[in-house]
Parts: sequence; structure tokens; C-alpha cells
Amino acid sequence: MAETQFGPEGWTPERLGNLAGKTYLITGANAGVGFQASRILLSKGAKVVMLNRSVEKSAAAVKDLKEEFGVGADVSFVRMDLAELASVREAAAEVLKTVPQIDTLICNAAIAQVPSQKLTKDGFESQLGTNHYGHFVLCGMLFDRIEESKGRIVVVASLGYKMGIRTIQFDDMNWDKNYSANPVYSQSKLAQMMFAYELQDRVNQTSKSIEDQRRRFHKDRVLPHVPFSDGSIG
Repeated sequence: MAETQFGPEGWTPERLGNLAGKTYLITGANAGVGFQASRILLSKGAKVVMLNRSVEKSAAAVKDLKEEFGVGADVSFVRMDLAELASVREAAAEVLKTVPQIDTLICNAAIAQVPSQKLTKDGFESQLGTNHYGHFVLCGMLFDRIEESKGRIVVVASLGYKMGIRTIQFDDMNWDKNYSANPVYSQSKLAQMMFAYELQDRVNQTSKSIEDQRRRFHKDRVLPHVPFSDGSIG
């Protein structure tokens, strides 16, 4: 394995210190990448609030995590359907009412490779509506709470953004004329990455200072993290 800035093994969870007193919100956290992130953060003493679509799967995930880390593990969930903006707003309002501190919001949930065109309840193409618009509204509603703790927004993107046209099809955002699962998915992930970079630019322009997160590779508080695949929608 080639050397990396973190050594031959790359970055590992062991690099995380004690996270007691920190609160992490994760979308799509009852399975896959989001669930594993929850496990790691809980193992370091953090509080985790999952934002998931399925009540049943969320309750099962909380049960499994409490069995692993003890009944005192501070993990809970708020139901949220990213494909329905009313649900996103309702979930955000619940978070603002019940979660006084947000140190990190991890925008992880996503859908992918929807074989035929489907629209959200709000009339948006489903992959763009779920992966980007839903998270966009969530970030906007929670931004001030995150800012209060000098927190961080992590946008989980994907190398899949390279599979499509590598731009936004502004003249036909719903792809009514040429729908194809992979290019549409790619556009949704590109939109997320563009959002993350634009948000970072605006934070840099308006903030008096950007907190040094004391990591060697960046000082940003908005991170487009790019794995090979997304988290599930939860």
C-alpha cells in the first residue's frame, strides 16, 4: 500500500480522541456507512442523533447500539424523509427543540441508480431531490445551531459524480427528456459537492475566523467527503 499522510494504513478510527460532550447528527444512520459511523462515534463517548426515514429500522439500530455499548449509550433518532421537504422541516424543528448543541452534521443518506424517473412529493427528480435538496434544506435550518458550537458540516459525496455529464442540466433538472439512472445519480452527487464548496466559500467570506480543526490536511468546517459509495437512505 502506498504511503499516505496518515501512514501506510491510512486514517483509522484509533486517531479519534475522547468525544465526550460532542453531539453528532447523521442522516441515513441505521445501516451501512452511517451505522458504522455511529458505532465509532459512540465508542469514543459522543452523543449520536440519527435522522432516518424508517422508524422500525431506526429503533432496531438504537437497540443494537445500546446492546453493544450499554444502555447508557447516548443514541437516539428523529424520523426524517429527505424526499419530502415538509418532513425535513419537521425533523429540523424537532432537532432544534431537543438538541441544544450540534458539533457535526454528517449528510450521509442517499438513494442511487433509480431505474426509471420518479418524482418526490415536491415534484423534484427523486435522486436530486433526496440527495441534494433534502440535505440543502436540513443544513439551512440547522446552520445557526451548528455555528453556535463552531461545528462542522460533512457532505458525503461519491466518486460516482464522474459517471455523468459532470455538470448540472439546468434546462431540464428533472431529466424529463433523457432520464438515465447513472447520469442522474451523478448529477445529484455533483450538486452535493458544489453545495459543500460554495457553502465553505460563503462561510469563509462571512465568518470572522475559521476554527482550526487541527487536522493536517485542512482547516475547513465544511467538508465534501468522497468515498466510493454513499450511505443508505435509512
